[in-house]
Amino acid sequence: MAARRFRYSAHCVGLVLMCSAACADIASAAGSPTPKPENSNLDSQLFYQLLIGEIELRSGQAGTAYEVLLDAARRTKDEQLFRRVTEVAVEARALEQALATAKAWRSALPDSMQAHRYVVQLLVSLNRAPETAEPLRSMLARASSAERVVLINSMPRFFGSNADRRQSAVLIEQALQPYLSNTETEVVSRVAMARAWFAAQDAAKALELTRAAHALDPAAEGPAVFAIELMAELETAEAIVQGHLAAKPDSHGVRLVYVRTLASTQRYADAVAQLKISTLNQPQLAPPWLTLGALQLELKQPAEAAQALQTYVQLVEASAGARAPDAEEEGSAVTPEQDLTQAWLLLAQCAEQLGDFKAAESWLSKIDNPQRALEVQTRRATLLARQGKIAQARELIRRVPERAPEDARAKLLAEAQVLRDVKRWGDANAVLVQANQQFENDADLLYEQSMTAEKLNRVADMERLLRRVIKIKPDHHHAYNALGYSLADRNLRLPEAKQLIQKALALSPGEPFITDSLGWVEFRLGNRDEALRLLRSAYKSRPDPEIAAHLGEVLWSLGQKDEARRIWREGQKRDNANDVLRETLGRLRVDL
Repeated sequence: MAARRFRYSAHCVGLVLMCSAACADIASAAGSPTPKPENSNLDSQLFYQLLIGEIELRSGQAGTAYEVLLDAARRTKDEQLFRRVTEVAVEARALEQALATAKAWRSALPDSMQAHRYVVQLLVSLNRAPETAEPLRSMLARASSAERVVLINSMPRFFGSNADRRQSAVLIEQALQPYLSNTETEVVSRVAMARAWFAAQDAAKALELTRAAHALDPAAEGPAVFAIELMAELETAEAIVQGHLAAKPDSHGVRLVYVRTLASTQRYADAVAQLKISTLNQPQLAPPWLTLGALQLELKQPAEAAQALQTYVQLVEASAGARAPDAEEEGSAVTPEQDLTQAWLLLAQCAEQLGDFKAAESWLSKIDNPQRALEVQTRRATLLARQGKIAQARELIRRVPERAPEDARAKLLAEAQVLRDVKRWGDANAVLVQANQQFENDADLLYEQSMTAEKLNRVADMERLLRRVIKIKPDHHHAYNALGYSLADRNLRLPEAKQLIQKALALSPGEPFITDSLGWVEFRLGNRDEALRLLRSAYKSRPDPEIAAHLGEVLWSLGQKDEARRIWREGQKRDNANDVLRETLGRLRVDL
């Protein structure tokens, strides 16, 4: 605050020095003619008011400083000085005085948008939100067309400190009524009102207003961006986003925000579809190619993922080459697009999934990043383990230097993961037992151990560990889901299994694997139609081989055998070695 607090006093000192230098020049010129200087607003009275005010403020006399500076602001009608006085009062937590100053500021400079904003926000802070109606109307009326759009868009933030969100929504709605029929403001006004009503927990009204805004201009980005936020609570809001992208296919920013939302809810297939459009529309942009490759790899599409990732690498390397002279400058910043480490790690995984271990090692050899050393060595260890070199794989991870206390934990997790990848369940369990002795009450380590216990068919140990995880971390949705699914898969305590899975889904709405678990328990309970609905939804979001196994079995039980075979073939294409899919086909004696 010091630099800002003494802005005016520093300005005064600068003027004094300038005046002294000018006087010296005049004296040395021995009477030679000089241009007539421009008069400054800084007269002697103002100079001393500013100086005294800042000195009083620095010495802790905020009240005296406030009075002196306020008098100066009223006399000069200087906007920066009014703002300074208002800030002095706010910093002193004298909000009533700050409001009085902001009102005086607005009275002296009626067209000042800053003065209006301060009045509105101080009224809200003082729990006098209803009094904002008049200054809001005045501010909107006096704003230019461009300013008005910005003000309307930011209006919900003016009321951020108001506890009565419904009151805020009503006030915003009243203030914006005159602008609902203006072509320049009709869309942004409805979106601002929608945001206010959403904050007031009226999602239905928020959706209605957003739909109205979108209908007025389907190409407008505002309704679509807010609809993406609404999707977490109202699935039907997604239609607005899709409508916008249909009306404006080159809406790159909105599409990428939509992709992030889809990916965060594990709707990877839908995210990939959107990224393909994005990369088709703007193939020269590197980041979407990286995201596309990562998601395709997650969907067990290593060949397609490798193609996308190699495109990313080519674009980044070409961009880095074009900036080579600058890049050589000492201290030059490295942009995210220039960091190829993640792409090389993913390309190594693609090669590994395709069985090309030599290519995988070639990608890993490009990485020289000490911060990612454990990731690189873990991938190398996995390559060794897949070739049967288990001892070498484990030793490789153990030799990774520990630069921080948490590195020991990370190494144990990595070693267990390598062993799990090659189905050495007993060895993996032993590593995790050691990890849980070393790091007590670590929910994630306990969860990992429960998964190896399940693979070893130690059901009692698994349940004990999962219940301990839930006790330590009650919002650990994976633990609820794992316990519920394990019970359902074994046809045990199905009502309890359903409750556990429903709890997991409440903690992580829409997650495909949890939806799959719920569909599977419904199937076990005999509710085949509901099971089919849930499993179709899960498979659409995440076409994983395990979900394919469950969906196919429900379809098979309903007599829809051709579709069941089609789903199973899709799953088999993604991962022919998936245990759940192979067990399902073997148990049902299906030959694809």
